[in-house]
Amino acid sequence: QVQLVESGGGLVQPGGSLRLSCVASEMIVGIWTMGWYRQAPGGQRELVAEISRTGNTNYADSVKGRFTISRDNAKNTLYLQMNSLKPADTAVYYCRRGAAWGQGTQVTVSS
Repeated sequence: QVQLVESGGGLVQPGGSLRLSCVASEMIVGIWTMGWYRQAPGGQRELVAEISRTGNTNYADSVKGRFTISRDNAKNTLYLQMNSLKPADTAVYYCRRGAAWGQGTQVTVSS
């Protein structure tokens, strides 16, 4: 089973930026649809952004224009660039490919 390891989370002030990374243990990043999900305290896990094998992207309405999903096939890494962060973006962010999930990285947006 492929392993996914996220990093890049942290504490940031409103309006700030973070870039999350997800490294896969196998060469899958450019082959499969992969996505970023998040789960806020007391909430359900929701899709944030996904990128298909062909490079098509899809974003949750709440992050359109602020977040960008990308990948580096050579590094087997998926990224999520998050700009203009809001307190409502506070959550644990997970990388996913099919049935495989990473362990999550905490993003906290607070002044």
